[in-house]
Amino acid sequence: MSNKKNAIITMKSSEMLYNFLKNTNLHKKDFAQMIGVTLSYVYNLIDETIPFSTRSTTLERIATVMDISPEEFVEYKIPQDIIVIDETTEFIREKQKEKKISTVQLLKSFPRKQRLTIVDILRGARPIPLDWEEVSMIAQVLDISKEEIYDHWESRLKQVLQNSGFNFENNQELAKSILNCAREYIVKSKN
Repeated sequence: MSNKKNAIITMKSSEMLYNFLKNTNLHKKDFAQMIGVTLSYVYNLIDETIPFSTRSTTLERIATVMDISPEEFVEYKIPQDIIVIDETTEFIREKQKEKKISTVQLLKSFPRKQRLTIVDILRGARPIPLDWEEVSMIAQVLDISKEEIYDHWESRLKQVLQNSGFNFENNQELAKSILNCAREYIVKSKN
């Protein structure tokens, strides 16, 4: 009896994935890159050659791309280490909603090699990059001004510096000078 129940559960998740790919006209290869798996793995999930994934990371990535909650997959078990969505991720998600851009549309705006990183940012597993060009690309896709995204980037930079041993209290003037210079350069730059 439990085998039948598991088959129905697996089919439901596989069906959800199949319908999503069909309805969005998203190529399986693109989807595989977005969630960090092989193309054959995606085919196996859809064809039910293998049981639907139970890995939290994989299910969260699939759910993120599908714009659904991972809890919609019965295979999903809430991880013990709860992911805390930071302010910047919330800001990016809010801008995405304001612009009425689906996650698939958003991801297609980035080079293929960068899509998995964006998925991990959107699901809260990775902070925004330190590389200003990458942050700038996110801002351009979502039509966010440099001034608006700068504060989020600066906050991330401060976090990294502090975690690396930089004492902001002892180096107030130096930190202020570095950040003022960075802000001026970024706001005046053409990108």
